[in-house]
Amino acid sequence: MNKSAKIMFLLTIFGLTACATKYPPPDSQISLATSAITQAESVGAYETAPVELNAAKEKLALARQAVQQKDNLTAQRLAEEAIVDADLAQAKARSIKSQKAAEEIKASIKTLQEEIDRKSVR
Repeated sequence: MNKSAKIMFLLTIFGLTACATKYPPPDSQISLATSAITQAESVGAYETAPVELNAAKEKLALARQAVQQKDNLTAQRLAEEAIVDADLAQAKARSIKSQKAAEEIKASIKTLQEEIDRKSVR
């Protein structure tokens, strides 16, 4: 290997090392993703938004693997995606619960209206 090839090789190694350490481990994003998943589960997303919840869990697992492999940029992106997926699962779960509550209120109103109509006919 000639001298210029050795220098290029060393510069490449240093460059790759610099890229790997350029991004710190995304500990806060992983923590936020974990919390977002827990919140989504607590509002019943495992029943109402299982696809979104599972996507969040898978991306969080991949983010943790990327941290172990020192690929912090990928880990950060995956953790952020996991947060978005978990937030979507939570929003979907809350929306479905709200829709069900609204339907129950409508049914109660209808029942009350029917009772009022029956009593007014007597």
